[in-house]
Amino acid sequence: MNNQSPTATEPLILVADDDAHIVRLVELYLKKAGYRVAAAEDGDDALRKVRELRPDLLILDVMMPGPDGMEVTRGLRRSSDIPIILLTARTGDVDRIAGLQFGADDYVTKPFNPVELVARVQSVLRRARAGASQTPPYQAHLRAGPLAVDLDEHRVTLDGAPLQLRPKEFDLLATFARFPGFALDRERLLDLVWGSGYFGDHRTVDVHVAWLREKLSGSAVKIETVWGVGYKLVVPDEEGG
Repeated sequence: MNNQSPTATEPLILVADDDAHIVRLVELYLKKAGYRVAAAEDGDDALRKVRELRPDLLILDVMMPGPDGMEVTRGLRRSSDIPIILLTARTGDVDRIAGLQFGADDYVTKPFNPVELVARVQSVLRRARAGASQTPPYQAHLRAGPLAVDLDEHRVTLDGAPLQLRPKEFDLLATFARFPGFALDRERLLDLVWGSGYFGDHRTVDVHVAWLREKLSGSAVKIETVWGVGYKLVVPDEEGG
């Protein structure tokens, strides 16, 4: 590692995590590698400092107070191409895929080796400088069979006809549309739709699924129960229809 003190010309890394110990650890290793470092303690603070400081890269904890890491990533991707590395204690494919689909450049699970994290930072920054960032563009439109979701206009059509949904019904259906055919457990759905800071129970998901099923009734698009797991969206193409 480079032990030289960072200068104003070195990249600025914003570390957003409500765990002060993790922030200090990451800051120590990044500074040893020659980076400048700023810290944010929650999602709102991260969004504010991205605007004020214009960092070169954001390291973002998924589970934070206020807007969580997924929400921050999704919001930033509407207007910014800042490289983002997500930190999370969860190792499931759903969390990783969701983070990348929301626009993150990389995904690191806790506990992590800080040397590896620095290497990930270096790699993401190299891609960004080369103009070859692997960050997927913000997806304003989702499609799952005859179901079309416009995230910007907050509009859903089914077989071309508009579907009237409450705000959380929309968010839940959009989440299913990101993972057609993929079984999603209730805890993941709570995190992805209501945010990791939500303290409601799994019945909230069940109630909203029941409402969605009523509005999808009569169509070929179904939300099926996966016993012992949760729910999955099934569309005609997956059944050969």
